[in-house]
Amino acid sequence: MKRPGRRTLLIALPVLAIAFVALVALSNLLLRGARVDLTEHDQYTLSAGTLRIIDRVPEPITLELFYSEKAAQSQPQFRVFAQRVRELLEEVAARSKGTISLRVIDPEPFSDAEDRATAYGLQGVPLGESGDKLYFGLVASNSTDGETAMPFIQPAKETFLEYDVAKMISSLSVASKPVLAVLSDLPLGPGIDQLSGQPTPGWVMDRQLSEFFDIRRLQANPTSIGDDVSLLMVVHPKALPADTEYAIDQFVLRGGHLLVFVDPEAESDPAGSLFDPTQSAQSRTSDMANLFRAWGLVYDPGKIVLDAQNAMRFQPDPSQAPVRHVGIIGLKKESMNQGDVITADLESVNLSSAGTLSLASDASAKLEALLQSSAVTMLSTPEAVRAAQGDPGSLADNFKVDGSGPHVLAGRLRGVLKSAFPDRAGPGHLGASVKPANIVVVADTDILSDKLWVQAQDFLGQQILNPFANNADFVYNAVDNLVGNDDLIEVRTRPTSERPFDRIDGVRRRAEVRYQAKEKKLQLDLENLEQKLARLQPITATGQAQSLSREQQAQLLDFQQQKLRTRKELRDVQHQLNADIEAIGVRVKVLNILAVPALVLLAALLLALRRMLQRRDASR
Repeated sequence: MKRPGRRTLLIALPVLAIAFVALVALSNLLLRGARVDLTEHDQYTLSAGTLRIIDRVPEPITLELFYSEKAAQSQPQFRVFAQRVRELLEEVAARSKGTISLRVIDPEPFSDAEDRATAYGLQGVPLGESGDKLYFGLVASNSTDGETAMPFIQPAKETFLEYDVAKMISSLSVASKPVLAVLSDLPLGPGIDQLSGQPTPGWVMDRQLSEFFDIRRLQANPTSIGDDVSLLMVVHPKALPADTEYAIDQFVLRGGHLLVFVDPEAESDPAGSLFDPTQSAQSRTSDMANLFRAWGLVYDPGKIVLDAQNAMRFQPDPSQAPVRHVGIIGLKKESMNQGDVITADLESVNLSSAGTLSLASDASAKLEALLQSSAVTMLSTPEAVRAAQGDPGSLADNFKVDGSGPHVLAGRLRGVLKSAFPDRAGPGHLGASVKPANIVVVADTDILSDKLWVQAQDFLGQQILNPFANNADFVYNAVDNLVGNDDLIEVRTRPTSERPFDRIDGVRRRAEVRYQAKEKKLQLDLENLEQKLARLQPITATGQAQSLSREQQAQLLDFQQQKLRTRKELRDVQHQLNADIEAIGVRVKVLNILAVPALVLLAALLLALRRMLQRRDASR
């Protein structure tokens, strides 16, 4: 076989280089916009709901990402997250076909960019002793002066990053405030105090919702819900007539979103104060029995959840010490659904005399818990809770775990629902929902009242609000999520891009367990030796150490030597634990660094061996 000459090789190499450049240029032209997402959880693939929101943007939107790149040089983990955010925004801009543009701005200290970031309300986080501030916020604006901002993009909320961005874009695409229709048997809004005759501003929760939504207060017992209503909020429904229930039923079935607050014992119901506390509590009980039954939702207005583990302190008498009230529940993060946008970022939510929610065995929908009690619970009656108002300690005295918990106190109901009025007919009547329903039900109305989440004080004629719980955030998140269009609700929470070393963490935990027992024993031995030494070296009233006999001195020296040996052994155990973990890390690094090159080298050797064998066979 004749080998190619030197001249041929000199000509072939430039030709191959030109062909390679031409191929790259041609692929950039023909495959522009083509992407392949090979990540485990499709990190770079936008949800279908986000894509539909982008496609419906009516006017140009500018996204401005303020990122202090120089200040973040010393924060490698944060830089990885910042790159993730930037890539998501670039993907949003690329899929918008020019409707959405992205600008990345570095607000350096004392620059015009930093002044702009401050003017937008973005938050700069101080870094170390240098005094540098790290800005990482997003501002979205449209051509009609619409503007919305994320003051600081938190790495802890990475799973909701796409939702937050889609929400910003969606809010700029709406010309007016969404309509929030409110049907309530509680005095949420402005009114007149029946005793003083003076006007009342309403609950703080209601006032805050009024700032962001067009609230339409429905008169008692409405028979229809307008098509322009984005969300119907029903609070403490007591004995609703059939026509009103039918209006709610049809609103939900035609795709309307519903937020319901029911309560077995609404302590904020002013009607209850007109009755003897020892009498029936039906006057303060609410339910939507017909609708709940048709939807497969189980709620018993005669049952109240008592939770000993989450019981809050309550002081019924100022002259007495506070006591734990097992009927007033203070939920923390572990009792909230971290996978739902409504509850994922909350720290505490307080409820009082809350009921329990569950699904019927034949339900077609699914119930996702948002707020949940602990397992240390007992179900009581409204009458018992009401009778203990003056002495809440009696509830704790009679508390016995009944094994029924944990209980769902608030949940999201999803699925195709059937009408609660199958016998009705007429123009526009629906027998089932036209698409999967999305309903949030809360088995407590006191969660809305000021006393459970905020302290309001007057200061120079202005009311200062000091929230001590996230009740308002929970309600606002629920309203905001449900008011959002169906595409926004569909946007899923994304898995975090962080890839933990699960195997290393497992080995670390097993190593810690293996050494923990020995470390604990050595620590106990050390404490015993120190106590013995203290007894052998008593101090007199003048602060001088007492003289010791020769036997005591020998014993003291022996104890001191034992103490030194024990401390050395303890250090060895701790050192061995760290060494084992570091050894695992070294093995993983060596594997990552050498494995791939070794595989490439092995493949090259095998290929060379194959060619050598082929040449030898050809020469025969």
